[in-house]
Amino acid sequence: MMHIGAENISGLIQLAMAPAFLLVAIGAVLQLFAGRLARVVDRSRVLKTAYADTEGKEHDRVVQELRGLSRRMKIVNSAILMGVCGAITIGLCIVSLFTMALFQINLSIVIAAGFILAMGFMITGLLYFLVEVRLASSNVAVETHYLELDKR
Repeated sequence: MMHIGAENISGLIQLAMAPAFLLVAIGAVLQLFAGRLARVVDRSRVLKTAYADTEGKEHDRVVQELRGLSRRMKIVNSAILMGVCGAITIGLCIVSLFTMALFQINLSIVIAAGFILAMGFMITGLLYFLVEVRLASSNVAVETHYLELDKR
């Protein structure tokens, strides 16, 4: 291990700031994903309570909506998993930056690959999120009789 001066540490910390800000952004995205999951879970609890009290077409509607909510929960959980994997990868890139400087090891390719991997995780998570939002939107379509289109 080699002695590193204050000016080198200062530069290294500045270099690590960009991925640290990226971690903050990923945290905000994860908070968004968790909020979506909480809404789906809350709605499923309401429907599970109504499940026993319904019959016929109303019961079928409750079951159908519960199936959709179950699918949405799986999709949001996948989005959260991808976001967490992205955050962990960015954290490992920051550790690699300091390791490279402290031990004079060239980890440039590892760090670059880590950023590419982290972006892949985040893009995948955002795509899952898009699928979940689209699924939610399609399940909440307003029935045409509420629009009173014949009264224009």
